Amino acid sequence: MQKPTIHDIARELNVTFSTVARALNDHPAISIATKEAVRETAKRLGYRQNKLASSLRSGRSNIIGILVPSLDVTFFSSVVHGIENVMNENGYNILLYQSNESFKQESKGIETFLQARVDGIISSISAETTKDEFYAEIIKKGVPLLLFDRVLENLPVPSVTIDDYKGGFIATEHLIKKGYRQIVHITSEQKLKIFAERFRGYVDALKQYGIPFREELVFRGKVSLEFGRQCIHELLQQRIAFDAVFSMEDYTALGAIQELMAAGISVPEQVGVIGFANEAFGAYITPTLSTMDQQTVRMGREAAQLFLKLLKKKNFYEAAPEKIVLEPLLMARQSTNR
Repeated sequence: MQKPTIHDIARELNVTFSTVARALNDHPAISIATKEAVRETAKRLGYRQNKLASSLRSGRSNIIGILVPSLDVTFFSSVVHGIENVMNENGYNILLYQSNESFKQESKGIETFLQARVDGIISSISAETTKDEFYAEIIKKGVPLLLFDRVLENLPVPSVTIDDYKGGFIATEHLIKKGYRQIVHITSEQKLKIFAERFRGYVDALKQYGIPFREELVFRGKVSLEFGRQCIHELLQQRIAFDAVFSMEDYTALGAIQELMAAGISVPEQVGVIGFANEAFGAYITPTLSTMDQQTVRMGREAAQLFLKLLKKKNFYEAAPEKIVLEPLLMARQSTNR
């Protein structure tokens, strides 16, 4: 049995082939009544539109490429969820690629998107990315690009980020207001602006409240549960006095809590701990983890809405890039509640 075609729909409705084709592609010149009639007839006949052929004719794929460092953490999967909801509501599908924090993989992802002729790319850079050459190529080709969370400062593209400096300041200030004074900061060795800004917020909060900055209380390494444990182990081994920990993200904070409890140190009575990102597990561990919420789903929705707004313009790169900065939210839980 042959598959139904556009010609079959046209015969059923006694209209031209081009009318049916334009109706299926939601052309503004076709009336709403005709579009509905075409869709109903197509459904009744079991017609399935050839998306590839349609995209080749229209020059649009209705696919947006999304590039993220990793979906293993709640942060990125939640942002993608927010992006996907908005895109689906507006007739777009997404093509998802993980860089796994590798510049080489990130470059491969961009190449894949360009070969797939996506209508645009929404990305958060990998930890290894310091050059903008591959992203500059996207701009050169005229493909719309928007960055979120992790951005390249010199790249003239729209972005949606969180105020990481303010988040670092608020997290540190929260510990100070709870009575903690000897505050450890666990940060990343990666040269990403998000971690540098959280560190800057930490330093400025100490300064504002008259607490001396101590280099021996700052640890730099790879983001991981094990690194959090290692930092606490070193502090205890070297007998360095401390009464609180501000970690640049939640998994490292969890490692710190585990090592503290293993050493018989009570959290938050003896040592307070706060993380950053509001990963899903934080609300279910004991003690529950205080953290900074990055409004992930909202970040995704804001990114998608800004992207769609800019897509409607004739030249995506014509105006100065719009940059949205969201407010971080303090999630005070048991790990700092003494």
